[in-house]
Amino acid sequence: MYKITLIPGDGIGPSISESTQSIITATGVRVDWEVQEAGIPAIEKFKDPLPPQVLDSIARNKVALKGPLTTPVGTGFRSINVALRKEFDLYINLRPAKSMKGVKTCFRDVDLVIVRENTEEFYSGIEHYIDAKKSAAETIGVVTRSGSERIARAAFEYARKHGRKKVTIVHKANILKYTGGLFLDVGKKVAEEFPEIECNDRIIDNMSMQLVLNPNQFDVIVTTNLFGDILSDLCSGLVGGLGLAPGANIGYDAAIFEAVHGSAPDIAGKNLANPCALALAGALMLDHLGELEAAGKIQRAIADVIKEGKFVTSDLNPEQHVGTVEMTDAIIRKIEET
Repeated sequence: MYKITLIPGDGIGPSISESTQSIITATGVRVDWEVQEAGIPAIEKFKDPLPPQVLDSIARNKVALKGPLTTPVGTGFRSINVALRKEFDLYINLRPAKSMKGVKTCFRDVDLVIVRENTEEFYSGIEHYIDAKKSAAETIGVVTRSGSERIARAAFEYARKHGRKKVTIVHKANILKYTGGLFLDVGKKVAEEFPEIECNDRIIDNMSMQLVLNPNQFDVIVTTNLFGDILSDLCSGLVGGLGLAPGANIGYDAAIFEAVHGSAPDIAGKNLANPCALALAGALMLDHLGELEAAGKIQRAIADVIKEGKFVTSDLNPEQHVGTVEMTDAIIRKIEET
């Protein structure tokens, strides 16, 4: 049995977290969930969106599943996601984007994985106004050799583990010759250790164009923090949007798995939310734990339910749709059939 921290979150978070728990249970993997409150519920109870007991739980259990969390705007509270990444040095942000039959998109058979550096560059938090009148501001993007090497290595190791054939390094080394150049040079050096995997590189602006012209030419994409943030949402759009977008934040000592979309408080408690993103994040979590068969069951069950189109939420089929609970039940039935 695994001991895993569960942060249900707020908005639609509790309902899709409950769905994901049920789906994981259906695979036969036994989990002892240690439930912790963060976000709006924690502010109301503890006056802190990320109280110490949440961090203690993740530190103990090493693995967490996190529902969507709201960070109040303009109140002085820190970003929960950024705080978690810094606290546990979650330097890998893994964002797969895979086509599913039954989802109306412009492309077919897209199967991409973004491996985004999660702690450096323009998200390092080094920024300030440069004059007393606050008429100009400066942000410093820090790219280190060690940070570039470990994210490049993570991308190639992921490709090797999952039978991927190519890694594309995305950068802006033509203009950002020091930071972008360092990231590119280190990535190419790491690639030499993986001769069985093809490696190429693309400048970020050309990469954006190439993705919307022909995403099927890419496989694993490794890039810096800001570019990865943008490209991962772009790739989600290629396969149907954030409702099908799981994410993983992985470090040496801890890993947190999440739905990428927001908390959608306007539909909270209405049995309308699509449970797939967090359920797919649960599959990523099981893969991380070595439960490959169970992870595959979830991924195949979700794909089958979406392909049939009978028991899906309104974002997937506006003409004929069901609620969160009914779609969850359909996914569980598919798992139990296997």
